[in-house]
Amino acid sequence: MPAQRPLVVKAGGNAAVDPDAVCADVAATFRAGRPVVLVHGGSADIDRLGARLGVPARRLTAPDGITTRHTDAATLEVVQLALSGLVRPRLVACLHAHGVRAVGLSGVDGGLLRARRKAAHRAWEDGRRVVVRDVHSGRVTGVNAGLLHALLGAGVLPVVGPPALAEDGRPVNADADRVAAAVAGAVGAAALVLLTGAPGVLADPADEASALPVCAVPASGPPPFRAGGMGLKLVAAREALAAGVPEVLVADGRRDRPLTRALAGAATRIELGGGDG
Repeated sequence: MPAQRPLVVKAGGNAAVDPDAVCADVAATFRAGRPVVLVHGGSADIDRLGARLGVPARRLTAPDGITTRHTDAATLEVVQLALSGLVRPRLVACLHAHGVRAVGLSGVDGGLLRARRKAAHRAWEDGRRVVVRDVHSGRVTGVNAGLLHALLGAGVLPVVGPPALAEDGRPVNADADRVAAAVAGAVGAAALVLLTGAPGVLADPADEASALPVCAVPASGPPPFRAGGMGLKLVAAREALAAGVPEVLVADGRRDRPLTRALAGAATRIELGGGDG
C-alpha cells in the first residue's frame, strides 16, 4: 500500500469536461509523489457512438427524480465499445504524454469491480409508472483494492471505468460516479474529487454563480439537488462518506488545474446531513 492515502479523481463524461486539463493536473500530482486513481465516465462518447450505430440513448427517471441511463443489451455493447475503445485509451495516452505510466482497466479486468445485477428498474415514462426489465446494469458491491494498491506501489496510475462483473460472470454497466465512490472507499482514499461540467453543486441549475461552498446530503432518501445529473453524484458522495472517505468534493472539470483548484477550495464540499430528505 502507498505511504500516502491516495486520491480518487472522477473525470466526468460530460462533453464540457476537459480531459487534457484533467490528465495534466492528475499527472503533475502523481509525479509529485501523491498516489492517484483516475475513474472515468463517458456519457458524451457513449451517446455519439450510439447515434452512429443506430442505438439511441434512453434515460429513465426513477420515482425519486434521479435520472439514469437505461442499459439494454445493445446499449451495453455501445458502453463497452465507447469506454474501452475511445475514452480509456485517450486518458491513458494523455497521462503518458505528461510523463506518467498509466494502465487502463475496466471493472472486468482482474475482477476489479464486482456488482449485483439489477432485476428491474422502476421509472416514470410519459407520466406513468413503469417497470423496465431489460436491464444490463448493476450496483458495485466489491472492489479489488489489492490490484489498485499493487499498481500504485509499482508507480503506475490506474485508470478505471465500467463495466463491472456481475454474479453470473457477465458484464453490467455501472454508474461511474458510484464506481468512483466504491473505489475511494475500498482503497482508503484521502479524498474523492468529482470533476464535472459545472463549478460545483448549483443552488440554481441555470446560474453558475450559485455554486455552493458546502452541500449537506441526507443520510438516506433523495439528495437535495438532482438536475443535470447531480442527483447521482450526490448519491455517490454519500456512499463515499459512509464508506469512510473523509472528504468529497464536486468541482469544475472545464478549467486548467482542476484537481489542484478543487483541493485548494474551488469546489463544493459534500457533508452528510442527519435527515432523510
